[in-house]
Amino acid sequence: MTLDDYRKECGWSILEMAKRANIDFGTMKRAISGETITARSAKAIVKAISEEMKQTVSIRDIEGLNIK
Repeated sequence: MTLDDYRKECGWSILEMAKRANIDFGTMKRAISGETITARSAKAIVKAISEEMKQTVSIRDIEGLNIK
């Protein structure tokens, strides 16, 4: 699943996903569009998704997530 698939599965807007991960909106938009983000941001996103879905999601589970 892509990051946008996970976002939709959680029922979140892009802004809500950014808030849940405690990262800025621009970073979230870049992550969703496949642009490079930091490992810290990626970990925060994965943590927020895992908490919402009540299951462990890893960075490797997200297709197209590019980390510098």
